[in-house]
Amino acid sequence: MIVNEIDKGDAVTAHARNATSFYRIHFRRGGQHFTAAAETPACLIGTVVLVRTDHGVEPATITGNSPMCGCRGESRQANFAIERLATIEEREKFAGLANSEERAFQVCNELIGSHQLSMNLVRVERFFNGSKMIFYFTADSRVDFRGLVKDLVQEFRTRVEMRQVGVRHETKMIGGIGTCGRELCCSSFIKNFDSVSIKMAKEQDLPLNPTKISGVCNRLLCCLTYEYETYRKQRKNMPKAGKRIKIDKDEYLVKRQNPLQESIIAENSAGEEIVLAKQDWKMFQQVKKELIEKRKERKSGEPGETPLPKPDRVGLLPPVLPE
Repeated sequence: MIVNEIDKGDAVTAHARNATSFYRIHFRRGGQHFTAAAETPACLIGTVVLVRTDHGVEPATITGNSPMCGCRGESRQANFAIERLATIEEREKFAGLANSEERAFQVCNELIGSHQLSMNLVRVERFFNGSKMIFYFTADSRVDFRGLVKDLVQEFRTRVEMRQVGVRHETKMIGGIGTCGRELCCSSFIKNFDSVSIKMAKEQDLPLNPTKISGVCNRLLCCLTYEYETYRKQRKNMPKAGKRIKIDKDEYLVKRQNPLQESIIAENSAGEEIVLAKQDWKMFQQVKKELIEKRKERKSGEPGETPLPKPDRVGLLPPVLPE
């Protein structure tokens, strides 16, 4: 749902649009937080509301007010729309929903053991109207769970869906603390997983040590994508490492780049490493490859000179035969 940002210049229009309030909600205790828009103002923290979802109306708990949109002219966005406040009966039913899911988790684990299936149960979700239950699990290969589904349907008398997820989604559901000391990004705010490659770590000059750039799920850290585009854009106009550049009348061999500082570390003609700021290298000229090859030829020997004979296998020069 998208609601236009309040126009602060018009007080009358702002007062009319101020009827829409934005809150932070979560559907399960310890679950991911979302933004929801409501026409009901002044909802207190802990209030149970009914939220419109893809599969019907689901109860959720308000955890606080949603922060204001800081970008002028940008539209205010919300993940869900709040229908109304929950009644007393709905609040009691919602309170018992967590216990029902916990019991279903234990029953399913016992049935997995009795059927001797190679799968790991991660989470159980039950729709508020009781029409369906979803069992999330991980497995190394395909699992024949037809017998398990039959037993679950007989036990709970409702539709049952078995959904296999990957290790990233498993970590997202379980949650945890990352190496940065904060809550995992996937369990706190990430909605969809973006592809992460080792190229992103190389672009940011990060150590290519799997223990340093891997998360709790043993996959590449999702945060590698956050600054990748910034590094890529900064490096685009900078002299590349290994290239020879000419600034004024001096030539330098580029060793490393510092994209965030917009500086480079280069070696001058005297063999000294110096730091060149942006104002120093922004007018650089690329030394052509042909000039570099000609210089190498001059160092190896002037053209036209007779090269010395190569030593034999023993390491001595070949004997000179008498005329």
